[in-house]
Amino acid sequence: MRFLDRRDAGRQLAAKLSVFGDDPSVLVLGLPRGGVPVAYEVARALRAPLDVFVVRKLGVPGHRELAMGAIASGGWQVLNLDVIESLGISPDAVGSAAERELLELDRQQRAYRGSLPFPAMAGRTVIVVDDGLATGSTMRAAVGALRQGNPGRIVVAAPVAAAATAESLREDADSVVCLDTPPDFHAVSMWYEDFSQTSDEEVRNLLQAASQATFLVDRKGVLDVDVSRGPSD
Repeated sequence: MRFLDRRDAGRQLAAKLSVFGDDPSVLVLGLPRGGVPVAYEVARALRAPLDVFVVRKLGVPGHRELAMGAIASGGWQVLNLDVIESLGISPDAVGSAAERELLELDRQQRAYRGSLPFPAMAGRTVIVVDDGLATGSTMRAAVGALRQGNPGRIVVAAPVAAAATAESLREDADSVVCLDTPPDFHAVSMWYEDFSQTSDEEVRNLLQAASQATFLVDRKGVLDVDVSRGPSD
């Protein structure tokens, strides 16, 4: 399965998450930056609020795309010990990467959320969305950090994931939803026709569009969130 772009992937993923539609307890979180366009389409289809949860991958020195771990808001850190030990990466190198990414994590949080308080999660169904899951380090860090908010349920959702990664994440999340889990997974970008980098501006625009949604209560008392006024395709 290949997707045209992240928005297309989000629309397809939303169909598989339709059971969560029109549920006022649902909160959709996108992992910046690439997970936000996917999450926007999920929130739009489910008529649920959208926010971001910042996680930064710790890249292997000289091979930044290969994750040796990740850090998330709240100081949560996950390390991929198999990668670290097999490549002989020193504790100092891991620490340097963590310090560097913490600066970027703080910058992104200010850029995307400003001083806005993070939405309450206690008892809610939190759907955490990314554009794909390779090693799963960033998603695992996100789930671990989000647990501190005592959500009722955490659902990990991605259009595509490595089969082994999807299976291992079931130990961290309450459920994992993916459209495809190919055993020969190599890189997330391989599953998209257009995998161009998501900009900070696009993230802010999508969050703004979702925040300007119209909230209505229908005659059944169900909270309805209209995010149809978001950016055009």
